[in-house]
Parts: sequence; structure tokens; C-alpha cells
Amino acid sequence: MMKNYNNGLCTKKGEMKQDPYHVIHKLPPGDSPYVRAKYAQLVEKDPEAAIVLFWKAINAGDRVDSALKDMAVVLKQQDRSEEAIEAIKSFRERCSKQAQESLDNVLIDLYKKCGKLEEQIELLKQKLRMIYQGEAFNGKPTKTARSHGRKFQVTIKQETSRILGNLGWAYMQQTNYAIAEIVYHKAQQIDPDANKACNLCLCLLKQARYSEAKSVLEDVLQGKVSGSDDPKSKSRAEELLKELEQFGSFLYTSSSPQLNLEDAFIEGLDKLMNEWTPFRSRRLPIFEEISPCRDQLAC
Repeated sequence: MMKNYNNGLCTKKGEMKQDPYHVIHKLPPGDSPYVRAKYAQLVEKDPEAAIVLFWKAINAGDRVDSALKDMAVVLKQQDRSEEAIEAIKSFRERCSKQAQESLDNVLIDLYKKCGKLEEQIELLKQKLRMIYQGEAFNGKPTKTARSHGRKFQVTIKQETSRILGNLGWAYMQQTNYAIAEIVYHKAQQIDPDANKACNLCLCLLKQARYSEAKSVLEDVLQGKVSGSDDPKSKSRAEELLKELEQFGSFLYTSSSPQLNLEDAFIEGLDKLMNEWTPFRSRRLPIFEEISPCRDQLAC
């Protein structure tokens, strides 16, 4: 059971000021199934009890949006990602429209954890569709995100580049380097950063395109892209440079293959970049029926 005591703080008059217990432990107020689940998760550090109570909260209709997402996160931490995926698929219809985007983000992490690349790619493409159709961020030009307890604003352009970066990495895991390269290039054109630059470098390296890979890497080493001063990015760039230097003269002789992948997907991204508006009421002709090779890019 939850404890219902307060923390005492001295006031100027020497009296004790009582802070509510839920404030001290950053818990929601009350004694509902969801509140008890958060207590089990955050205070008692009992994930199994928390999962049971989150289920009770969902079945009772108690803060279903948060209960389903939080339960999925705890299941993932317990290496029960498959269960978390099924739970989201089965109960997301009970959640509000505003919660769907957040649930998609949790699903993408779960697919990544389970190695479900096809499902991950399809969901990333679906998120791109929502951006193209003006449905992302619940129709707003920005959204509030959290990282390490810090809140910050994310724009549609930043989100598009982030999703494309994740999509490129998923293709990399499939060893589909030619398509990953195209996606990374587009991501960097929209909102470049050091992490995606390193991934693009690795993608080019995997295709024996050493000169181009080194050119991309130099932007990071010379601090030309955002995040270049991050210690992890610096270290990774230095490791990639060492790997590239093993190929010596090849750094100056490799050339780009003619991929001929100018399909509806790439055309749509170009239009998005050239005619950017936060709210789009019409559909873009992005994902039309294309050749088997291009189908891998089409949403």
C-alpha cells in the first residue's frame, strides 16, 4: 500500500510546512490504480507489481493514455517487448487521438528492441506520411519533447530529419546501403547533425565509396555540423577516420554508382523541403506505385 505521510520543512516562524508525499516522489495525486502503479514503479521499484496495476488502470479506464504507455515501457525494461507490442496494438483504440503519436514512438523502440525491421520501417514511413499530410504534432508546428528531465521544443523539420535518420539506420541494418544513403542525404539536407553524418559516412564506407565517406566525415571533424563537439560524435568520427585511412589510395579513386532512384519518395521529400508549410491540407504525390527496387522506399 502507498504511504500517506508528508515531508516536513521549517517555515520562517519555526513551524513545519508539510509537502504532499506525491510531490516529493513526483507521483500523481490520489489513490487510483494508475497512481498505485506509479508508486510501485518509481518508489517501491517493483516492476511486476507495477505491470499488474497498470493493467488494472487500463481496464478501469483510469488515465489509459499514460497507463498503456508506462506499462509498455516497464515491459520493455523487463525484456518483455513482445508483450508490450501486443498490449499497444490491442488497447491503443481506448487511448485519445493526442496519445497516438507517443504510442507510435514507443512501438518503434519496441520493434527496434525485438529486431522487427520491417515493422519498424513501415511505422517510420507512416509517421512521414502524417508529416506530409499535415497531421503530425496534432496539427501544431512544434511539440514539446523531453530528454533527461529537460523540456525543449521540436520543429516539424527537425522531426522529419530525425525520422529519416531512424529510417536510414533501419535500412542499414538490412544491409540496404544504397537506399539508406539516399534517406540519410535527405535527412542531412533538412536538418544536418554529426550523428547522421557519421551514419552516412559508414553507409558510404560499406559501399566502398571511400572518398565520399571521408568528405562527409570531414564536416564533423571540422565542426561544420550540429553536434560535432559532442564527445561521442567526436570519438566515433575519429574511429571512422582510422577505418577509412586503411584504404589509402582508394580514398581518391572511388566514384558514385549511378543508382537512378529518383522516384516518388525522393520527389516528395524535395517538395516538402522546397515548399515547406507547417499545415498541409492536401496530399502530396509521394508514394505512388513504383518499380520493385523503388518499392523499398515507397510508403
